[in-house]
Amino acid sequence: MSELMNTEQSDLAQASQAWKTKTLVIGSVVGALVGATGAFLLVQNAERKNLDKVSVSSGEAFRLGVLILGLLRSIATLYQE
Repeated sequence: MSELMNTEQSDLAQASQAWKTKTLVIGSVVGALVGATGAFLLVQNAERKNLDKVSVSSGEAFRLGVLILGLLRSIATLYQE
């Protein structure tokens, strides 16, 4: 009986790790795709204006950073009551 309970606990622990790993992998892939899409859009806008290089001012970078931190905070509070 004890061996059966240990096996069930082991299965539960593996299932717990599986959803965590799956969530991290999916989140990483989505984050990479969003970042690549953002860079693509930035390059496209620069090409439309016939710019030789892309430059982001410190003010624009700060605003983007605040937006990203706001998004992360929203994600962090999804399951809080």
